[in-house]
Amino acid sequence: MATGTLIFSHIIPAVLGFFGVLLLISGIMDNEKKITIIGALLFIVAAISPFIVLNFVI
Repeated sequence: MATGTLIFSHIIPAVLGFFGVLLLISGIMDNEKKITIIGALLFIVAAISPFIVLNFVI
């Protein structure tokens, strides 16, 4: 059980946040609004997901 909470609280949000920042940078540099929006949404999901998922896991 501790491994599951560790994955959902530390690993998945870090990976999602990393890819969200990459998409944000790529979208801004290439003037692609669609990629920028996807990056912003991915970053927000990375920030909120531990609070939502861990309520159901614990």
